[in-house]
Amino acid sequence: MKLRKEYFYLWFGFGASKLGSWIYLIALNLTVWHLTESPAAVAGIYIIGPIARIMCSFFAGSIVDRANKRTILIICDVFRAGLVCLMPLLSEIWLIYSFIFLANVAVCFANPSSTFMITKLVLPNDRLRFNAINSMLGSGSFMIGPALSGAIIAISSTAAAMWVNGVMLLFSAFMMFLLPNVEQKSAGTATVLTPAVIREDFSIVWTFISQRKAVLKFFILYSTALMICYSLDSQEMSFLKDFHQVTDSVYGIIVGITGIGAIVGGYLAARFVNSLSLVSYIGIGFTCTLLSYFTFYFSPNLTIAVAAFILLGLFMAFSNAGYATFYQQTIPTELMGRFGSSLGLIESVMQITLTLIIGYLAEIYTIQLTTSLFAFIGAVIACIVYFHLLYNKSLFVKEELT
Repeated sequence: MKLRKEYFYLWFGFGASKLGSWIYLIALNLTVWHLTESPAAVAGIYIIGPIARIMCSFFAGSIVDRANKRTILIICDVFRAGLVCLMPLLSEIWLIYSFIFLANVAVCFANPSSTFMITKLVLPNDRLRFNAINSMLGSGSFMIGPALSGAIIAISSTAAAMWVNGVMLLFSAFMMFLLPNVEQKSAGTATVLTPAVIREDFSIVWTFISQRKAVLKFFILYSTALMICYSLDSQEMSFLKDFHQVTDSVYGIIVGITGIGAIVGGYLAARFVNSLSLVSYIGIGFTCTLLSYFTFYFSPNLTIAVAAFILLGLFMAFSNAGYATFYQQTIPTELMGRFGSSLGLIESVMQITLTLIIGYLAEIYTIQLTTSLFAFIGAVIACIVYFHLLYNKSLFVKEELT
């Protein structure tokens, strides 16, 4: 891969944003806790995101596909920077929740825009390695962010940690500003967004995906297994503390070890681009990720659980890089916003539903039985995804919107 300056702008921008987000999240949790001393209030932080995604899914994609994505990224970063810098000045929980909601709205616009920019600026043959390195940077942020946030809070305050995130978001905005403008939107092509236009956009997305049965089947299977993973994540801490009886400090160490596995996985994913196929990255990587989930929740002792956690981070790096590359190769750039919003709507509803079901069944039966069962179901679906990819090589041909 020949390194171009645009790649570094993207890596630095996205990396700074991800690192800042982890710093901000730790500070936000502590801020809400100190303000309310309520576990339910802290849990509310993690409910607002899916709610915002569901609400924005109805119109965000339509706006993104009709606007300049580089401009959207800059505006979203600056907007979020302003929100997190003002947040320490708030003293009412409903105001903090409102700001969190608005920040998540901005993310709903930024995510499909970033995918578009990567697709436009990264050469097709470089995408898999680029995505692997991008995944590694995300894992590094997961490792460094909480520790850096803790250090900033220990030296100064939670407000300082949030302000650091604000600075990093402004840096990300500057990196996006340095990117070339890959779109030339004519002023005469502006469309008034009405319910009829939004309805037509959903119809266009459905027409596109329904005509490509193999692609539709892939996204249904992959998203279902992925949402099982996300839902199982909600039981991770409870399983370790309830079944394996770990302390808070041990739990923190285990999470850190997982981050190391993800960083190593990101490095290996970038290293073996020329040796492994995209089918292997998605199929084997995703299957091994779900098997790691199953091994973790089925583990009879802490040693096996930790080993499974390390492998989980490692294989997920391959799976994420492969999926991102497949998405960029398969979904037309002019449809990425609307398709991403439609898929995000379905995934968010699925995630909330599965999380509630798993939580309810864990209360009725046992947490290990429930989580192991769902992880096994996810692993079976991941295996089906792998065989589906093996027998549908046409999936890896770039689609054009018709």
